[in-house]
Amino acid sequence: MAFEPPRRLLRALGETRRSGQEGPDEADEWLERLPELAQEAVALRELTVERVQAPGGRSSLVVLVRRADGTPAVLKLAPGRARPEAERVALAHWDGRGAVRLLDGGDTGEASGTGGVLLLERLHPDVSVRSLPEAKALLEAAGTLRRLWVEPPADPVLETVAERTGRQAEAMRATAAGAAGTGIGALVDAALAAREELLVQPPEALLLHGTFRQSKVLAGERVPWLAVGPDPVVGECAFDLARLVRDRVEDLIASPSGPSITRRRIKRLAESLEVDQARLRGWTLFRAVESGVRAGRVGRPQDAGLLLEFAGWL
Repeated sequence: MAFEPPRRLLRALGETRRSGQEGPDEADEWLERLPELAQEAVALRELTVERVQAPGGRSSLVVLVRRADGTPAVLKLAPGRARPEAERVALAHWDGRGAVRLLDGGDTGEASGTGGVLLLERLHPDVSVRSLPEAKALLEAAGTLRRLWVEPPADPVLETVAERTGRQAEAMRATAAGAAGTGIGALVDAALAAREELLVQPPEALLLHGTFRQSKVLAGERVPWLAVGPDPVVGECAFDLARLVRDRVEDLIASPSGPSITRRRIKRLAESLEVDQARLRGWTLFRAVESGVRAGRVGRPQDAGLLLEFAGWL
């Protein structure tokens, strides 16, 4: 069958080019080879293809397949920028505890090293925790996230929160330099200051999901909800939880009580997961500003506006 990448993936790769995260030809080269890579992965594992999942993710091609014994599974192919090797390490370490189970991590030499291939257990791809009422969704998502916070494996492929946010901070500084005297510049300064303070004495170093939000929690058979699509990182829990604070940000911005809802959400999440409120607020500020600045840089002004307005409440 034809392995056509969904539009969502194509748009995301286009944003990656504009953000300067890859060389101009890297994404194009991976896309050009994607049908070949997918066929190779399917043949090697003796899989039967059902369909490409759409809209799918922003960083990988997801294909619903069946193994030789008829077991349903998911084949995931990702370019190098998505750090598939780090995802492989984290999923193997969790071994199905709170996260989708890795069935076959592939061979690091597979596909000539041009992209990662993972075979995962099949969840219900169209049913995320986001389909629940907001209060219930937040509760279930937080419970799933708690199970992922474990001692990290000793593997150099996993970067730390300090390393990841250090790269992000450089890009934010470049934006702030061009926006001196504006509201954006002030928010970037505040976010960078918060990061510096938070990195002085971090309370723990655990394995984190890295990009956790409600849509990353899918319905499963083994347990009701399991996390998917990690971009794992090692650091403090407040960093991981910060992305969940701003979930459904468009609804928060549309509500006249958005700022007070956000404050209550920070308090409730911090207390339920035993995370320091001030640290959670600080990482929420940094991650919202970073995401907003990046959205503006790659040509998503509406998303940028929502995120920066949200950050202004913090």
